[in-house]
Formats: sequence, C-alpha cells, structure tokens
Amino acid sequence: QVQLVESGGNLVQPGGSLRLSCAVTGTTFRRYSWAWYRQAPGKQREWVATTPIVGIEAYADSVKGRFTISRDNDRNMVYLQMNSLKPEDTAVYYCNERFVGPGDGWGQGTQVTVSS
Repeated sequence: QVQLVESGGNLVQPGGSLRLSCAVTGTTFRRYSWAWYRQAPGKQREWVATTPIVGIEAYADSVKGRFTISRDNDRNMVYLQMNSLKPEDTAVYYCNERFVGPGDGWGQGTQVTVSS
C-alpha cells in the first residue's frame, strides 16, 4: 500500500552537489523513521542515513559530514542533500522506512553517477 517515489538523481562531477527527494503516500508518514539506502553496481544495498520520529539524525561513516537528511511531515517528503560528492557515491539511491519488514517493498530508486 505504501508508494515510494525517489527523484533528483543525475550525473555530477566530483565535488559537486545534488538534492534527492522522496515522496511517500499510503501511510501515516510522521509515525515512522525514514531512511535513505543505496546500492552500487555489484554490491549489496547499504544504509546511508536516518531521520527519526524524534531526535537527532544518523549517518553512515562514509557520508558523515557531507550528506544531510531531512523530512517535511506536512508534505510527506524525505530529502537527502549530498555535498562534496565522490566517485564512490555512485549508486542507485532508495528511500524507505528505517526498519523494512518482509511485507514491505521498494521504489524504483534514482541513479546518482559521480564522474569527471
């Protein structure tokens, strides 16, 4: 029942910036912690950042200090501001609940490619 639509991915040079967006429908948005994940070619999907119901945001060590996650409870939106991008950030980026259950699905994701 939950629909997740990611957008904002693009081709960008190293050191550049992007802002990703995630539109969520079909659930009570403000009752959940939301997160960004990413999957690079040939690798497993990994957790990137979390915006909780209440409290401080959390980040993977690989993006700490460069990425900022935020949420808008009035618009059911999750954002990821990505600065100082590196080639190793290249991946398909997904949003979802922080604790994904067996009955939960994934959206199409949005492609981020960092290359000169």
